[in-house]
Amino acid sequence: MSKDLPQPQQSEEVDLGQLFKLIGNAFNNFFRFIGSLFNKLFLAFVWLVFFVKKHILKLVIAGVIGIVLGIVLEKTSEPVYKSSITLKQNYDTGENLYNTIGYYNDLLKQGDLSALESVLGIRTVEAESILNFEIESVISENEKLQEFDAYLKTLDTSLVKNVEYKTFLKNSKDHNHQYQEITIKAKERNNFKTVFDKIIDNINSNSYFKREHEKDLKELREQALAISKSLIKSDTLLAVYQKAIVKSAENNNDFQAQITIERGNKSSTKEFDLYTKDLQLRKELVEIEREIADKEHIIEITSSKQDSGTIDNSKDFLGKSVSPKIYYVIILMGLTFITLLCLRAVKFLERYKDKI
Repeated sequence: MSKDLPQPQQSEEVDLGQLFKLIGNAFNNFFRFIGSLFNKLFLAFVWLVFFVKKHILKLVIAGVIGIVLGIVLEKTSEPVYKSSITLKQNYDTGENLYNTIGYYNDLLKQGDLSALESVLGIRTVEAESILNFEIESVISENEKLQEFDAYLKTLDTSLVKNVEYKTFLKNSKDHNHQYQEITIKAKERNNFKTVFDKIIDNINSNSYFKREHEKDLKELREQALAISKSLIKSDTLLAVYQKAIVKSAENNNDFQAQITIERGNKSSTKEFDLYTKDLQLRKELVEIEREIADKEHIIEITSSKQDSGTIDNSKDFLGKSVSPKIYYVIILMGLTFITLLCLRAVKFLERYKDKI
């Protein structure tokens, strides 16, 4: 009889208790790992504090030597002169400008001073004294936000929500910004103005930019001429309307004292519409004339800082300009600290020397 009873089948369902236990163990292991990591970081920080405390006198001595060395070198080394200009790009010349500055620096690195003399139109003495060229964009954080806002307005509304400010900055190129600053460093008080003027001339004489410049000016001048002709016709027509109104008033014409155009429930005189249109055309003409003036030069100098150059003995450290004293303090203290760490590491490894 018992053989005829249905046999219990093995359940295919997952044991939820076992599953929760595995998940709990995973979380425990994870938090233990995080705890041990923070514990090790804290111990490393404590060790570092006591290590610095132990060798603080050596680090201070290294710092003092760095200050003295910086003062001595600042007094005895040859002065470096620096001069800068700020440029306004009226066309997309940025990439060409950056490539040009890079080319000049390559000539300096290769020692090809004859080529540098040729492209810049300077004397050999002046070319030999040049140390390097630098270029960077001049733009504030507020201007970057304005550019981002202008860029968003060019996109479809469905794409705007997918564009982030950080992504925009990452994809933005320095040479695309309208204002750029070029800096020249030299060992002598060169005629910096001559060099800067030659850099500008090299960009302005580019055949591609010259063609674009000529086409833009021609188009703008034709627009200005067309608006000027429209203004003449508008003034003539306005004078006709005014004469008609005066004549009608003189004749006491009760039927139509003025010529009007009905617009719904409101009415405005034709001469007023012509006057409004005249003002709008004059405004457009002023804007076009301003644009013509803005595009008069492909690239132009907006400001210049000391054509004869100013003394600059600063050092570059991690992209920042610092005084020689601070520079050598950081270098000597850093080298001293690394040397002490290396000696400590060697001493630690010597413990395992006999076990090898």
